[in-house]
Amino acid sequence: MKSHTEQPNILLITADQWRGDCLSAIGHPLVRTPNLDALAEQGVLFERHYAGAAPCSPARACLYTGLYQMNNRVCINGSPLDRRHDTLALAFRRLGYDPTLFGYTDQSEDPRVLHPNDPKLRSYEGMLPGFNWRVSIPDHQYPFLSWLHERGYSDALSGVNMCIPEAGVDDPPQGKVPRYRAEHTETAYLVDEFKRWLNEQTLHTSRQPDNRWFAHVSFLRPHPPFTVPAPYDTLVSADEVADFNGATDPAVTAAMHPLLDWIVESNPKDRFIPGAEGLARDWTQHDLKQIAATYYGMVAEVDAQIGRMIDALKATGSYDNTLIVFTSDHGEQLGDHTLLGKHGFFDSSYHIPLIIRDPAATGGKRVRDFTESVDIFPTLMDRMGAEIPVQLDGKSLQPIIDTGVTPAHWRTAAHWEYDFRGLPEGDAEKRFNLGSVRCNLSVLRRDNIKYVHFAGLPPLLFDLTADPHETHNVAGDPAYQAIQLECAEALLSWRAEHLDRTLTMMVLTEDGVVAG
Repeated sequence: MKSHTEQPNILLITADQWRGDCLSAIGHPLVRTPNLDALAEQGVLFERHYAGAAPCSPARACLYTGLYQMNNRVCINGSPLDRRHDTLALAFRRLGYDPTLFGYTDQSEDPRVLHPNDPKLRSYEGMLPGFNWRVSIPDHQYPFLSWLHERGYSDALSGVNMCIPEAGVDDPPQGKVPRYRAEHTETAYLVDEFKRWLNEQTLHTSRQPDNRWFAHVSFLRPHPPFTVPAPYDTLVSADEVADFNGATDPAVTAAMHPLLDWIVESNPKDRFIPGAEGLARDWTQHDLKQIAATYYGMVAEVDAQIGRMIDALKATGSYDNTLIVFTSDHGEQLGDHTLLGKHGFFDSSYHIPLIIRDPAATGGKRVRDFTESVDIFPTLMDRMGAEIPVQLDGKSLQPIIDTGVTPAHWRTAAHWEYDFRGLPEGDAEKRFNLGSVRCNLSVLRRDNIKYVHFAGLPPLLFDLTADPHETHNVAGDPAYQAIQLECAEALLSWRAEHLDRTLTMMVLTEDGVVAG
C-alpha cells in the first residue's frame, strides 16, 4: 500500500446516462461489466450513489463544483456556470496538475466575462474552467466524424446519420446495428486518443519522474441514440429483459402527477431512436424491452473500452500510481414507469454508479450508505492532503476508502433537484401557469420514505417499504400527515444548512480576516 503523501495520477471517467443498477458486480442479471467489476474488487463500490440533478449540464455542475444545484444554479442545459465558482479542475491546477479533458463537460460559459460576439455564447457545450481540451465530442461530432472518414466511412456525414442502420430507421425497435463497427465507436475513439496521450505522459515522466497527470475521459455512451454494433447487439434479447418498475400504461404514469403527464405527452421518439416519428409513449412494453436490451449492450461496449484503458495504464507502468474514479452524470428511466430519458424524481434517473480505486488503499469494499455526486470534489481534495474549500456541499469519502467504515453522523438521506423551466420558449411555464423560478422540485430520499417538494405543483410522498417502486402517492393521506410534515421540515433544514457559505464563514476584524 502506498502512502497518501505520494501524489497519484488522477483518472476521472464518466459514462453519460449510466444507471446505478447496471453493473454485474452488484448483481444485475443481464449486464456484463467484467472490467468495472475487477476495478470494484480493487477499490470501493458505492452502491447507493446519487446524482445531484438532471439532465447533463446540471448534473455535471454538481459533480464538478461540489455544490448542490441550489448553489451552483446550473438549472438546465445552457444555464451559464458562474465564473465565481471553484471547480475540480481549477483546484487540481492549484495543486500543480494540468487537467486534460477527453470528451465534454457541458458547462456553458458565463456571458458576463465574454464579448457579445464571442461564438462561445452560441453553444451550451463550453469547457469547464481549469481543463485543457485534448479532444472534444460536441453535438456536431466533427472530430469523431473526421476520424471515421480516415477509417473508410465515406458516409459519415453526421452522428445521427451514422446511428441510422443502413436498412432504415429502427422503429419499432429491433436492435439494428449502426453504420460503424465496434472498434470505431465514439468510445473507442476517445480511448484511442487517451492511449496516445498516455504514451506522451509516459515519455514525459521518464524525463521528469515527479510528473503527475490528471485526465478526465467523458464518454457519451450509453446516452441515446440507443444503438450498438456487433457483437454487443446480441448480448441480451428483449425476451430476457425483466418487467419494468412501476406502471406499464403511460396513462397511469401520467395520472400520478401533472409533471409526469407533461413528460408523457411531450417525450418524442427521435430523442432515443434517430428518425423515429411520434411519441415514446406509443412504444409497447416489448419495444421498451428491446431498447433496454440494446442499452445493456451499450453498457458492455463501454466496459470493454474501459478495459482497454486499464490495459494501457498497466502497459505503461502507470496503473499502480493512478487513482481511478468511475461514475456517471445521471441515470436513465429505461422503461421504468413507461418512461425513457432522465427527468422528474424517480430513482432510475438519479441513481448512478461510483467506483473509486485508490492505489494507496485496500480494495474490495462495498458501501451501502448514501453518497452523492457532490462528494467527489472534497474526496479528491482530502486524498491529496489539500484544504477542502469551505463552500463545498459534499462530504469526503476518503475515510471510507481508507478504512471501510462510514464516519459517525453521516447523512441518512440522499438529495437531488430537478428544474423543468422551459427557457427560452417557456413551454413549462405556459403548461403549468408558473414563473420559471417555480418550475423546480427537490427530493429527500431515505431508506423507507421519499418526499418530493415542488415550488409550484403538488408534493409527492412514497412509502418505500410498502411501495418500493414508487407507484402510490400518499401525500395528503391523513395516515401519513406527520411523516409528510417531518420530511418537509427536514428538506427545509437541508436547504438552510447548505446555503452558499463561500464568505459566510469569514469575518473581517481589526486583526484582519478570521475564518470560522
